[in-house]
Amino acid sequence: MPSQLSEDEARVLETANALIDAFGNHRRDEYFSFFAPEALFIFHSSDKVFYARAEYEEEWREWEQAGLRFVACSSEDQRVTRLGPEVYLFTHRCRTTVEQDGGTEQLDERESIVFRLASDGTCLAVHEHLSPYPA
Repeated sequence: MPSQLSEDEARVLETANALIDAFGNHRRDEYFSFFAPEALFIFHSSDKVFYARAEYEEEWREWEQAGLRFVACSSEDQRVTRLGPEVYLFTHRCRTTVEQDGGTEQLDERESIVFRLASDGTCLAVHEHLSPYPA
């Protein structure tokens, strides 16, 4: 990241890091609070496209019922790119630790999140996309 961020870029980066922290510590409700209701989610690990936050929340609940928990998530190579007056793209490499069935799995992925800034200062994600990090 450039050393001098605009105020809006800094707000996006702060929001992205809070979102990552909530995700990596399995704080489901807090994590989803960072997304607009109409947010779209595309994950390489799912054959579904989630066309609304509520659809992804339902999937998350099913994961929990199956015993899955996110226990850590680190982020590096963070970048914020302004796409328009109120739209910013956050990209990074994330390493996530998942617990299930008494074991853990390490995921290494790239992620893009599109954020929309509202005039009241609210910063909400409207799109999230995950892809595997190349081996």
